[in-house]
Amino acid sequence: MNLQEFKEKLFQMGEQHGFTDMELYYERDEKFACELYKGEIDSYETSEVFGTSFRGIYEGKMGYAFTEKLDEESLSFLIENAKENSQFIEDELQEEIFAGSEKYKEGNFYSTNLAEVSIPEKINLLKEIEKHIYAYDERVAGTDYFMLSSGETERAIMNSKGLSLQEKKNHIGVYISVIVKKGDQVKNGVFSKFTREFSSLRPEAIAKHAVEEALSQLDAQSAESKNYPVLLRNDAASALLQTFIPIFSAENTQKGQSALKEKTGESIAVPSLNIVDDPFLEEGLLSSRFDSEGVATAKKEIVTGGKLVSLLHNRKTAKKEGVESTGNASKASYKGALTVAPTNLHVVPSDKTYDQLASSISEGIIITELSGLHSGANTVSGDFSIAANGYYVKDGKVQNAVNQMTIAGNFYELLNNIEAIGSDLEFTMGYMATGYIGSPSLLIKELDVTVE
Repeated sequence: MNLQEFKEKLFQMGEQHGFTDMELYYERDEKFACELYKGEIDSYETSEVFGTSFRGIYEGKMGYAFTEKLDEESLSFLIENAKENSQFIEDELQEEIFAGSEKYKEGNFYSTNLAEVSIPEKINLLKEIEKHIYAYDERVAGTDYFMLSSGETERAIMNSKGLSLQEKKNHIGVYISVIVKKGDQVKNGVFSKFTREFSSLRPEAIAKHAVEEALSQLDAQSAESKNYPVLLRNDAASALLQTFIPIFSAENTQKGQSALKEKTGESIAVPSLNIVDDPFLEEGLLSSRFDSEGVATAKKEIVTGGKLVSLLHNRKTAKKEGVESTGNASKASYKGALTVAPTNLHVVPSDKTYDQLASSISEGIIITELSGLHSGANTVSGDFSIAANGYYVKDGKVQNAVNQMTIAGNFYELLNNIEAIGSDLEFTMGYMATGYIGSPSLLIKELDVTVE
Protein backbone atom coordinates (compact mmCIF):
# COMPACT_ATOMS: atom_id res chain seq x y z
CA MET A 1 0.00 0.00 0.00
CA ASN A 2 1.12 3.59 -0.42
CA LEU A 3 2.45 5.74 2.42
CA GLN A 4 -0.71 7.80 2.91
CA GLU A 5 -2.95 4.73 3.12
CA PHE A 6 -0.50 3.04 5.49
CA LYS A 7 -0.49 6.11 7.76
CA GLU A 8 -4.29 6.28 7.95
CA LYS A 9 -4.64 2.60 8.82
CA LEU A 10 -1.80 2.78 11.35
CA PHE A 11 -3.22 5.75 13.23
CA GLN A 12 -6.69 4.18 13.25
CA MET A 13 -5.30 0.96 14.68
CA GLY A 14 -3.15 2.87 17.16
CA GLU A 15 -6.16 4.75 18.45
CA GLN A 16 -8.04 1.48 18.90
CA HIS A 17 -5.16 0.15 21.00
CA GLY A 18 -5.06 3.14 23.30
CA PHE A 19 -2.41 5.37 21.70
CA THR A 20 -3.04 9.10 21.86
CA ASP A 21 -0.56 11.22 19.89
CA MET A 22 1.13 9.32 17.05
CA GLU A 23 3.78 9.99 14.40
CA LEU A 24 4.97 8.18 11.26
CA TYR A 25 8.45 8.96 9.93
CA TYR A 26 9.38 7.69 6.45
CA GLU A 27 12.76 7.67 4.75
CA ARG A 28 14.05 6.30 1.45
CA ASP A 29 17.74 6.31 0.43
CA GLU A 30 18.93 5.43 -3.05
CA LYS A 31 22.70 5.20 -3.50
CA PHE A 32 25.25 4.53 -6.22
CA ALA A 33 28.99 4.07 -5.71
CA CYS A 34 31.77 3.12 -8.08
CA GLU A 35 35.53 2.75 -7.71
CA LEU A 36 37.94 2.79 -10.62
CA TYR A 37 41.49 1.45 -10.94
CA LYS A 38 43.54 2.03 -14.08
CA GLY A 39 40.53 2.32 -16.33
CA GLU A 40 38.70 -0.69 -14.92
CA ILE A 41 35.78 -0.77 -12.52
CA ASP A 42 37.13 -2.01 -9.19
CA SER A 43 33.82 -1.99 -7.32
CA TYR A 44 30.24 -1.09 -8.18
CA GLU A 45 27.26 -0.78 -5.91
CA THR A 46 23.66 0.34 -6.19
CA SER A 47 21.21 0.17 -3.32
CA GLU A 48 17.80 1.37 -2.24
CA VAL A 49 16.78 1.28 1.40
CA PHE A 50 13.55 2.54 2.85
CA GLY A 51 11.66 2.18 6.07
CA THR A 52 9.29 3.81 8.51
CA SER A 53 9.38 4.44 12.22
CA PHE A 54 6.34 4.86 14.44
CA ARG A 55 6.17 6.57 17.79
CA GLY A 56 3.21 7.35 19.98
CA ILE A 57 2.05 7.99 23.52
CA TYR A 58 0.75 4.87 25.25
CA GLU A 59 -0.32 5.05 28.89
CA GLY A 60 1.57 8.32 29.26
CA LYS A 61 4.85 7.06 27.81
CA MET A 62 6.40 7.29 24.35
CA GLY A 63 6.83 3.99 22.50
CA TYR A 64 8.90 3.36 19.37
CA ALA A 65 9.00 0.76 16.58
CA PHE A 66 10.18 0.57 12.97
CA THR A 67 9.69 -1.57 9.86
CA GLU A 68 10.92 -1.87 6.28
CA LYS A 69 7.53 -2.83 4.89
CA LEU A 70 4.26 -1.04 4.19
CA ASP A 71 1.81 -3.90 4.51
CA GLU A 72 -1.00 -5.15 6.76
CA GLU A 73 1.29 -7.30 8.86
CA SER A 74 3.54 -4.32 9.61
CA LEU A 75 0.63 -2.33 11.03
CA SER A 76 0.08 -4.66 13.97
CA PHE A 77 3.86 -5.19 14.31
CA LEU A 78 4.45 -1.47 14.83
CA ILE A 79 1.58 -1.07 17.28
CA GLU A 80 2.49 -4.08 19.43
CA ASN A 81 6.21 -3.25 19.53
CA ALA A 82 5.62 0.41 20.36
CA LYS A 83 3.28 -0.61 23.21
CA GLU A 84 5.87 -2.99 24.59
CA ASN A 85 8.80 -0.56 24.23
CA SER A 86 6.92 2.29 25.92
CA GLN A 87 7.07 0.42 29.22
CA PHE A 88 10.86 0.56 29.25
CA ILE A 89 11.20 4.30 28.71
CA GLU A 90 12.48 5.97 31.86
CA ASP A 91 12.92 9.70 31.39
CA GLU A 92 12.14 12.63 33.65
CA LEU A 93 11.05 14.71 30.63
CA GLN A 94 8.57 13.06 28.28
CA GLU A 95 8.93 13.57 24.53
CA GLU A 96 5.96 15.05 22.71
CA ILE A 97 4.53 14.82 19.21
CA PHE A 98 4.86 18.21 17.53
CA ALA A 99 1.80 19.83 15.93
CA GLY A 100 3.90 21.89 13.52
CA SER A 101 5.52 25.30 13.10
CA GLU A 102 3.55 28.35 12.02
CA LYS A 103 5.53 28.70 8.78
CA TYR A 104 7.95 26.64 6.74
CA LYS A 105 10.38 28.40 4.44
CA GLU A 106 10.42 27.19 0.84
CA GLY A 107 13.57 25.41 -0.33
CA ASN A 108 14.54 23.18 -3.22
CA PHE A 109 17.42 20.81 -2.55
CA TYR A 110 16.76 18.45 -5.44
CA SER A 111 18.44 18.85 -8.82
CA THR A 112 16.45 17.39 -11.72
CA ASN A 113 19.53 17.83 -13.93
CA LEU A 114 21.60 15.67 -11.58
CA ALA A 115 18.81 13.08 -11.39
CA GLU A 116 19.01 12.72 -15.18
CA VAL A 117 22.76 11.96 -15.19
CA SER A 118 23.15 8.29 -16.10
CA ILE A 119 25.43 5.76 -14.44
CA PRO A 120 27.56 5.46 -17.64
CA GLU A 121 28.07 9.25 -17.53
CA LYS A 122 29.22 9.04 -13.91
CA ILE A 123 31.67 6.25 -14.72
CA ASN A 124 32.94 8.18 -17.73
CA LEU A 125 33.63 11.17 -15.45
CA LEU A 126 35.92 8.99 -13.34
CA LYS A 127 37.69 7.70 -16.44
CA GLU A 128 38.25 11.25 -17.69
CA ILE A 129 39.68 12.32 -14.32
CA GLU A 130 41.97 9.31 -14.25
CA LYS A 131 43.20 10.00 -17.78
CA HIS A 132 44.19 13.54 -16.78
CA ILE A 133 45.84 12.31 -13.57
CA TYR A 134 48.25 9.98 -15.38
CA ALA A 135 48.93 12.54 -18.09
CA TYR A 136 49.72 15.32 -15.64
CA ASP A 137 53.10 14.11 -14.33
CA GLU A 138 55.33 11.08 -14.89
CA ARG A 139 55.76 10.67 -11.13
CA VAL A 140 52.12 9.62 -10.74
CA ALA A 141 52.21 5.96 -9.70
CA GLY A 142 48.55 5.21 -9.13
CA THR A 143 45.64 5.95 -6.85
CA ASP A 144 45.00 4.91 -3.27
CA TYR A 145 41.25 5.35 -3.62
CA PHE A 146 39.31 6.65 -6.59
CA MET A 147 35.59 6.80 -6.01
CA LEU A 148 32.38 8.48 -7.07
CA SER A 149 29.15 8.23 -5.10
CA SER A 150 25.71 9.71 -5.56
CA GLY A 151 22.57 9.59 -3.51
CA GLU A 152 18.93 10.56 -3.43
CA THR A 153 16.98 10.87 -0.19
CA GLU A 154 13.26 11.26 0.36
CA ARG A 155 11.65 11.66 3.77
CA ALA A 156 8.27 12.47 5.25
CA ILE A 157 6.80 13.17 8.68
CA MET A 158 3.09 12.75 9.36
CA ASN A 159 1.31 12.75 12.70
CA SER A 160 -2.09 12.58 14.33
CA LYS A 161 -2.02 16.32 15.04
CA GLY A 162 -2.32 17.10 11.34
CA LEU A 163 1.33 17.64 10.48
CA SER A 164 2.32 16.41 7.00
CA LEU A 165 5.75 17.28 5.59
CA GLN A 166 7.76 15.82 2.69
CA GLU A 167 11.03 16.65 0.97
CA LYS A 168 13.50 15.21 -1.50
CA LYS A 169 17.18 15.94 -2.12
CA ASN A 170 20.15 14.54 -4.01
CA HIS A 171 23.91 14.94 -4.35
CA ILE A 172 27.02 13.57 -6.04
CA GLY A 173 30.53 13.31 -4.61
CA VAL A 174 34.03 12.49 -5.82
CA TYR A 175 36.80 11.17 -3.53
CA ILE A 176 40.31 10.81 -4.95
CA SER A 177 43.72 10.03 -3.48
CA VAL A 178 46.62 10.16 -5.96
CA ILE A 179 49.96 8.46 -5.26
CA VAL A 180 53.24 9.90 -6.57
CA LYS A 181 56.71 8.38 -6.33
CA LYS A 182 60.19 9.89 -6.48
CA GLY A 183 62.94 7.46 -5.69
CA ASP A 184 62.07 5.90 -2.33
CA GLN A 185 59.55 8.62 -1.53
CA VAL A 186 55.84 7.85 -1.76
CA LYS A 187 53.30 10.63 -1.14
CA ASN A 188 49.61 11.14 -1.78
CA GLY A 189 47.32 14.03 -2.62
CA VAL A 190 43.60 14.19 -2.02
CA PHE A 191 40.60 15.79 -3.72
CA SER A 192 37.02 15.54 -2.50
CA LYS A 193 33.84 17.41 -3.30
CA PHE A 194 30.06 17.14 -2.86
CA THR A 195 27.73 19.00 -5.20
CA ARG A 196 24.33 18.99 -6.91
CA GLU A 197 25.84 20.44 -10.07
CA PHE A 198 27.36 17.62 -12.12
CA SER A 199 28.96 20.03 -14.60
CA SER A 200 31.01 21.61 -11.77
CA LEU A 201 33.08 18.41 -11.54
CA ARG A 202 35.72 19.31 -14.14
CA PRO A 203 38.10 16.39 -14.76
CA GLU A 204 41.23 18.39 -15.65
CA ALA A 205 40.92 20.72 -12.65
CA ILE A 206 40.27 17.81 -10.27
CA ALA A 207 43.31 15.91 -11.56
CA LYS A 208 45.52 19.01 -11.31
CA HIS A 209 44.48 19.63 -7.70
CA ALA A 210 45.08 16.06 -6.52
CA VAL A 211 48.41 15.56 -8.31
CA GLU A 212 49.87 18.92 -7.30
CA GLU A 213 48.84 18.25 -3.70
CA ALA A 214 50.77 14.97 -3.79
CA LEU A 215 53.82 16.47 -5.52
CA SER A 216 54.01 19.25 -2.93
CA GLN A 217 54.63 16.64 -0.24
CA LEU A 218 57.82 15.34 -1.90
CA ASP A 219 61.28 16.16 -0.52
CA ALA A 220 59.90 16.67 2.96
CA GLN A 221 62.39 17.83 5.58
CA SER A 222 62.50 17.97 9.32
CA ALA A 223 61.83 21.06 11.41
CA GLU A 224 62.45 22.07 14.98
CA SER A 225 59.80 20.88 17.41
CA LYS A 226 58.39 23.93 19.19
CA ASN A 227 55.43 26.27 19.41
CA TYR A 228 54.67 27.86 16.03
CA PRO A 229 52.08 30.12 14.50
CA VAL A 230 49.94 27.62 12.56
CA LEU A 231 47.81 28.19 9.47
CA LEU A 232 45.11 25.54 9.39
CA ARG A 233 44.21 25.31 5.70
CA ASN A 234 40.45 25.25 5.05
CA ASP A 235 40.18 21.46 4.75
CA ALA A 236 42.19 20.88 7.94
CA ALA A 237 40.28 23.63 9.79
CA SER A 238 36.89 22.19 8.83
CA ALA A 239 38.01 18.67 9.86
CA LEU A 240 39.09 19.95 13.29
CA LEU A 241 35.85 21.92 13.69
CA GLN A 242 33.80 18.85 12.81
CA THR A 243 35.56 16.84 15.51
CA PHE A 244 34.53 19.39 18.15
CA ILE A 245 31.01 20.08 16.83
CA PRO A 246 29.43 18.11 19.75
CA ILE A 247 30.37 20.94 22.13
CA PHE A 248 27.67 23.13 20.51
CA SER A 249 24.90 20.60 21.22
CA ALA A 250 22.57 21.41 24.11
CA GLU A 251 22.13 17.67 24.55
CA ASN A 252 25.82 17.39 25.40
CA THR A 253 25.96 20.46 27.62
CA GLN A 254 23.02 19.05 29.62
CA LYS A 255 24.96 15.80 30.04
CA GLY A 256 28.05 17.67 31.22
CA GLN A 257 29.94 16.73 28.07
CA SER A 258 30.74 20.26 26.91
CA ALA A 259 32.45 23.19 28.58
CA LEU A 260 29.90 25.52 26.94
CA LYS A 261 27.26 24.74 29.55
CA GLU A 262 25.62 27.98 30.73
CA LYS A 263 27.95 30.01 28.46
CA THR A 264 25.21 31.41 26.19
CA GLY A 265 25.70 35.16 25.87
CA GLU A 266 29.33 34.95 26.97
CA SER A 267 32.48 35.47 24.92
CA ILE A 268 34.07 32.14 23.95
CA ALA A 269 36.26 33.23 21.02
CA VAL A 270 37.98 36.18 19.36
CA PRO A 271 35.60 38.96 18.20
CA SER A 272 36.32 38.16 14.54
CA LEU A 273 34.81 34.67 14.80
CA ASN A 274 31.28 34.10 13.55
CA ILE A 275 29.70 30.66 13.18
CA VAL A 276 26.32 29.99 11.58
CA ASP A 277 24.14 26.95 10.95
CA ASP A 278 22.41 27.38 7.59
CA PRO A 279 19.84 24.73 6.55
CA PHE A 280 19.16 26.67 3.32
CA LEU A 281 22.75 26.83 2.08
CA GLU A 282 22.53 26.37 -1.69
CA GLU A 283 25.20 23.67 -1.94
CA GLY A 284 24.67 22.39 1.59
CA LEU A 285 24.56 18.63 1.74
CA LEU A 286 22.26 18.63 4.79
CA SER A 287 19.94 21.45 3.72
CA SER A 288 16.35 20.90 4.85
CA ARG A 289 13.08 22.75 5.45
CA PHE A 290 12.28 20.84 8.65
CA ASP A 291 14.11 18.78 11.24
CA SER A 292 13.42 15.22 12.38
CA GLU A 293 10.61 16.35 14.69
CA GLY A 294 8.93 18.47 12.03
CA VAL A 295 10.15 21.80 13.42
CA ALA A 296 10.77 24.44 10.75
CA THR A 297 14.47 25.09 10.17
CA ALA A 298 16.04 28.52 9.86
CA LYS A 299 19.49 30.02 9.49
CA LYS A 300 20.82 30.73 12.95
CA GLU A 301 23.83 32.39 14.54
CA ILE A 302 25.79 30.11 16.85
CA VAL A 303 28.72 32.43 17.54
CA THR A 304 28.62 36.14 16.70
CA GLY A 305 31.49 38.50 17.41
CA GLY A 306 33.08 35.77 19.50
CA LYS A 307 30.02 35.40 21.76
CA LEU A 308 28.01 32.21 22.05
CA VAL A 309 24.55 33.21 20.79
CA SER A 310 22.83 29.84 20.88
CA LEU A 311 23.40 26.16 21.35
CA LEU A 312 21.73 23.66 19.04
CA HIS A 313 18.42 22.32 20.39
CA ASN A 314 15.71 19.81 19.67
CA ARG A 315 12.35 20.17 21.42
CA LYS A 316 13.37 18.07 24.41
CA THR A 317 16.60 19.95 25.18
CA ALA A 318 14.84 23.28 24.56
CA LYS A 319 12.08 22.43 27.04
CA LYS A 320 14.67 21.65 29.71
CA GLU A 321 16.13 25.14 29.35
CA GLY A 322 12.90 27.02 28.74
CA VAL A 323 13.81 28.09 25.20
CA GLU A 324 12.56 27.36 21.69
CA SER A 325 13.91 24.49 19.59
CA THR A 326 16.45 25.67 17.01
CA GLY A 327 15.18 23.07 14.54
CA ASN A 328 18.16 20.77 15.02
CA ALA A 329 16.45 17.50 15.98
CA SER A 330 18.22 14.75 14.07
CA LYS A 331 17.95 11.03 13.35
CA ALA A 332 20.83 9.08 11.84
CA SER A 333 18.18 7.04 9.99
CA TYR A 334 14.53 6.14 10.32
CA LYS A 335 15.64 3.58 12.93
CA GLY A 336 17.59 6.12 14.96
CA ALA A 337 16.65 7.84 18.19
CA LEU A 338 16.11 11.59 18.21
CA THR A 339 19.23 13.55 19.03
CA VAL A 340 20.73 16.97 18.20
CA ALA A 341 22.93 17.82 15.20
CA PRO A 342 23.74 20.80 12.98
CA THR A 343 22.80 21.06 9.31
CA ASN A 344 25.33 23.07 7.28
CA LEU A 345 27.40 24.68 10.03
CA HIS A 346 30.37 26.82 9.13
CA VAL A 347 32.74 29.59 10.12
CA VAL A 348 31.82 32.79 8.28
CA PRO A 349 34.66 33.71 5.90
CA SER A 350 36.39 37.10 5.74
CA ASP A 351 37.87 38.86 2.71
CA LYS A 352 41.46 37.71 3.32
CA THR A 353 42.81 35.18 0.84
CA TYR A 354 44.74 32.08 1.76
CA ASP A 355 47.88 33.57 0.16
CA GLN A 356 47.54 36.71 2.28
CA LEU A 357 47.35 34.61 5.45
CA ALA A 358 50.37 32.51 4.44
CA SER A 359 52.47 35.53 3.47
CA SER A 360 51.87 37.12 6.89
CA ILE A 361 53.77 34.31 8.68
CA SER A 362 57.37 35.16 9.54
CA GLU A 363 58.03 31.58 10.68
CA GLY A 364 55.40 28.91 11.10
CA ILE A 365 53.62 25.82 9.89
CA ILE A 366 50.80 25.30 7.40
CA ILE A 367 48.66 22.26 8.17
CA THR A 368 47.01 20.67 5.13
CA GLU A 369 45.78 17.36 6.50
CA LEU A 370 44.86 15.87 9.88
CA SER A 371 44.51 12.19 10.77
CA GLY A 372 43.48 10.26 13.87
CA LEU A 373 41.09 13.05 14.81
CA HIS A 374 38.65 11.08 16.93
CA SER A 375 41.26 9.09 18.82
CA GLY A 376 43.45 12.15 19.38
CA ALA A 377 40.78 14.62 20.51
CA ASN A 378 38.76 14.90 23.71
CA THR A 379 35.54 16.78 23.00
CA VAL A 380 34.82 17.25 26.72
CA SER A 381 38.10 18.86 27.79
CA GLY A 382 38.89 20.29 24.34
CA ASP A 383 42.41 18.83 24.36
CA PHE A 384 43.81 17.41 21.13
CA SER A 385 47.03 15.83 19.89
CA ILE A 386 46.71 14.96 16.22
CA ALA A 387 48.97 13.68 13.43
CA ALA A 388 49.32 16.21 10.63
CA ASN A 389 50.89 16.91 7.26
CA GLY A 390 51.93 20.30 5.98
CA TYR A 391 54.66 22.79 5.18
CA TYR A 392 57.30 24.89 6.91
CA VAL A 393 56.99 28.63 6.21
CA LYS A 394 59.73 31.25 6.52
CA ASP A 395 59.33 34.95 5.70
CA GLY A 396 55.87 34.33 4.27
CA LYS A 397 57.00 31.67 1.79
CA VAL A 398 56.62 27.89 1.85
CA GLN A 399 60.10 26.40 2.19
CA ASN A 400 59.36 22.68 2.13
CA ALA A 401 56.99 19.93 3.16
CA VAL A 402 57.56 18.70 6.72
CA ASN A 403 57.95 15.11 7.82
CA GLN A 404 55.15 13.62 9.92
CA MET A 405 54.08 16.09 12.59
CA THR A 406 51.81 16.14 15.61
CA ILE A 407 49.97 19.30 16.58
CA ALA A 408 48.66 19.69 20.11
CA GLY A 409 46.51 22.22 21.90
CA ASN A 410 43.08 22.89 23.30
CA PHE A 411 40.11 23.72 21.08
CA TYR A 412 38.54 26.18 23.53
CA GLU A 413 41.87 28.03 23.73
CA LEU A 414 42.27 27.84 19.96
CA LEU A 415 38.99 29.75 19.51
CA ASN A 416 40.56 32.60 21.50
CA ASN A 417 43.86 32.46 19.61
CA ILE A 418 42.62 32.93 16.04
CA GLU A 419 44.65 35.75 14.50
CA ALA A 420 43.00 35.81 11.08
CA ILE A 421 40.22 34.11 9.11
CA GLY A 422 40.43 33.41 5.40
CA SER A 423 37.95 33.83 2.56
CA ASP A 424 38.30 30.25 1.25
CA LEU A 425 35.33 28.48 2.86
CA GLU A 426 35.47 24.71 2.34
CA PHE A 427 33.29 21.89 3.71
CA THR A 428 34.53 18.56 4.99
CA MET A 429 33.04 15.20 4.05
CA GLY A 430 33.52 13.51 7.37
CA TYR A 431 31.02 11.75 9.58
CA MET A 432 27.73 13.25 8.41
CA ALA A 433 25.87 12.44 11.63
CA THR A 434 27.70 15.45 13.07
CA GLY A 435 26.57 17.70 10.22
CA TYR A 436 28.05 19.15 7.04
CA ILE A 437 30.82 21.30 8.49
CA GLY A 438 32.85 24.02 6.83
CA SER A 439 35.58 26.53 7.55
CA PRO A 440 37.89 28.90 5.72
CA SER A 441 41.60 28.77 6.54
CA LEU A 442 42.37 29.86 10.12
CA LEU A 443 45.63 31.45 11.25
CA ILE A 444 46.27 30.39 14.85
CA LYS A 445 48.59 32.43 17.05
CA GLU A 446 50.39 29.37 18.43
CA LEU A 447 50.18 25.58 18.63
CA ASP A 448 52.63 22.99 19.89
CA VAL A 449 54.20 21.23 16.90
CA THR A 450 56.27 18.06 17.32
CA VAL A 451 58.14 16.83 14.26
CA GLU A 452 59.04 13.15 14.22
